[in-house]
Amino acid sequence: MADWSRIIYSDRYSDDHYEYRHVILPKQMLKLLPKSYFAPDDSGLLRILAEHEWRGVGITQSLGWEHFEVHAPEPHIRES
Repeated sequence: MADWSRIIYSDRYSDDHYEYRHVILPKQMLKLLPKSYFAPDDSGLLRILAEHEWRGVGITQSLGWEHFEVHAPEPHIRES
């Protein structure tokens, strides 16, 4: 079972319109997510999740937060 406490939250930062925060999921956690949470193009990337989906996997954010972008892992960074 994945260690849900290993979800990493960046500090918040903002522009003139929005406040942002990166959420990094541990690789072990990704292996436990339903296939329907991933992009249908076999890229292995998560798709944009609805609020009930990301909250359902243990991500906690303040009200009004929206999942808007997904990044592939940096190839030169290893998870410890």
